[in-house]
Parts: sequence; structure tokens; C-alpha cells
Amino acid sequence: MHQSKEERVHHVFEKIYNNYDKMNSVISFKRHLAWRKDTMKRMNVQKGAKALDVCCGTADWTIALAEAVGPTGEVYGLDFSQNMLKVGEQKVKERALQNVTLIHGNAMQLPFPDNTFDYVTIGFGLRNVPDYMTVLKEMYRVVKPGGKVVCLETSQPTLIGFRQLYYFYFRFIMPLFGKIFAKSYEEYSWLQESARDFPGMDELAQMFRDAGFVNVEVKPYTFGVAAMHLGYKPQD
Repeated sequence: MHQSKEERVHHVFEKIYNNYDKMNSVISFKRHLAWRKDTMKRMNVQKGAKALDVCCGTADWTIALAEAVGPTGEVYGLDFSQNMLKVGEQKVKERALQNVTLIHGNAMQLPFPDNTFDYVTIGFGLRNVPDYMTVLKEMYRVVKPGGKVVCLETSQPTLIGFRQLYYFYFRFIMPLFGKIFAKSYEEYSWLQESARDFPGMDELAQMFRDAGFVNVEVKPYTFGVAAMHLGYKPQD
């Protein structure tokens, strides 16, 4: 029976949750930590702010946001995989963070009123949703005027030679790593597909503008294998 993208992605994350953090470090050679750190610096998150982390997975970015906004701030993490959220809940508990709420929900239909958050983030999750634009518009809807929406995601390198090497790595090596380290060859084959089909940097920047964002900033990382896109919701 043919599965929809949503069903397939849900199956993947419900299965790989136990090895997800370890595999992120293996696949990106731990570069994802540096990418997120630089992205957070560029976001300049203020104390006492309210933030939402969409497709939060095991809540690493959610926790980074919670530490940035401090005890007077408020952070929500949303994901549609209960198993991923369980891992996140354990991390939040271990850190005794009182300002984090993790929610089981769908990025295509965020369960929040308009103009709720100062910051809305999505890290390595946009490529897995059924419709990129629907999610960008939902993030636009729930961020306050003047607020920031930030996407950190795999991208398409443009450097000739390196680009071909990158595709070879994603197509053949990454699923092999999945098989060796996580016993999940098929699941990691799917993840490389979703990364390969994801829009390039310029295309995603245009999608941000089409969704209504202004002053869109783009920062490529590691020869363009990943990129940050930051957009502002216009002031009223």
C-alpha cells in the first residue's frame, strides 16, 4: 500500500528515535552543533521572550532556546512523533527546565493563536513535512509582528565537485551509517531522499518572501551542505 509522505516520515521517526541524536552527530560529523550555535548567535534571543520550536524532535534546539530566554521566558516544542518527544521530555527533566512545554502536534496546523511568539524555529524538519509553504505560512501566522522565523536545514551545495561528492555521500554512505550505527538502512535511505529533493538556498529564500517574510537572511554552512534562513514578520 502506498504511504503518504506524512505517514512515511512518521514511521521513520517513530523507529529511529533511540539513535536519532547519535546519528545526527555521525552523519554531520558533529557540525550540526556548530551550525545551531551560530544560528542562535544570529537570532540574538532575548531574555523573557516566548519561542516555539517546530518539528522539535528530541528537543535539543528547544532546550537551547529555553536556556537563552531564561526562567522568565517560555518555550514550546512541537513534534508529531511521540517517541521523539519522550526522548526530549527526559532531557528537559534532567535539566530541570521549568519554562519548556513539549506538545504532540502537526506543523501543518499549529495549535496556537496568531501573533503568539517572538521566535519560531524549525531545525532539520522542514524537508520532512508534506508541504513546505503551508508550514512556512503557519510559522508566519503564529509569530508576532517584528518577530523572527528561523529555519536551519540541509541544503544543496553549489561548488562543482563538492556537490557530486555530497550527493554520493547522502545516497550511499549515509544509509550505510544508518545500517551500521542504528540498524535502520531503509529509514536513512528515506532521509537522504528528503534532503536531496529539498529546495536550494535561493529557492527557499524566495519561499520565505512568498510566505510574507521580509529582510530574509541566508547563511550557508560547510560549503552549503546546510543553511540558515531567517525572516521577519513585518510590523503592523
